[in-house]
Amino acid sequence: MQFKHKDIIGLQDLTKEEIQLLLDTAENMREINDREIKKVPTLRGKTVVNLFFEASTRTRTSFEIAAKRLSADTVNITASSSSVTKGETLSDTARNILAMKPDIIVMRHAVSGSHHYLAQRVSCSVINAGDGAHEHPSQGLLDMLTMRQKFGRLDGLKVAIVGDITHSRVARSNIFGLTRMGSQIFLAGPPTMMPPGIERLGNVTVCKDMREAVEGADVVMMLRIQLERQGKTLLPTLREYSRYYGLNPAVLKLARPGAMVMHPGPINRGVELSSYVADGDQSWILQQVENGVLVRMAMLYHVSGGELATE
Repeated sequence: MQFKHKDIIGLQDLTKEEIQLLLDTAENMREINDREIKKVPTLRGKTVVNLFFEASTRTRTSFEIAAKRLSADTVNITASSSSVTKGETLSDTARNILAMKPDIIVMRHAVSGSHHYLAQRVSCSVINAGDGAHEHPSQGLLDMLTMRQKFGRLDGLKVAIVGDITHSRVARSNIFGLTRMGSQIFLAGPPTMMPPGIERLGNVTVCKDMREAVEGADVVMMLRIQLERQGKTLLPTLREYSRYYGLNPAVLKLARPGAMVMHPGPINRGVELSSYVADGDQSWILQQVENGVLVRMAMLYHVSGGELATE
């Protein structure tokens, strides 16, 4: 199967078969990741520009590692080191970068829809590394890869997603991707952080409290409280949030035995989940980080025109 998209803007735009292809390719990249010398010449001669207008540790670093393991040349640009600080617009920044003939731009931006805007104005490929509260497709893919690594499937899984749903691009990408692959999503969070009508995005159930969402779940995904996007405080105190929406061992026992705990990071320990849970046997958080490199290798590979033979 050939991946026919020039860009990867969101999982909402991808079919079940295209998501499956990206996950299968990522799994094939695991062998490269486990080598002593972790490099193949697949993207030799290609240039990848990581353009990050928001802070990032895991996403930016793993995209850079992914590109280098495929032998691409990488350039990292942050907002603080770019001409944005001098008033340059996104369009002008993109056109100037495009004049240097890159092959792929990986961008993170605070404005939802910025990647769609950029992709319409450049001839190179654009990969969304997070746009506002819209989508974070690589995070959704790595989450699905991690679930498939444990369960061997995505179809029929019950996935609880708990926290700041309104401002979470991670939640949206997971909803689009997981429901397309046959999972059931159960959401829980403070009413002030739950967008109305989100059930219409797929096979989604909004629960009245966290315990209802976690009960019988195969996966419990906790989300970071995104105070930087809220504009105003939507909860009385972090202590009260932790009391009602924090994951502790007692609440985790409501999930299925051996249920996996996930978090996109960075973790607010003692707020979204206790350190006992974050560092416990059921935590797959570090596996998510490892799988992030594999997924981003797959994304770079396919927007560059790679093909993977499938049965």
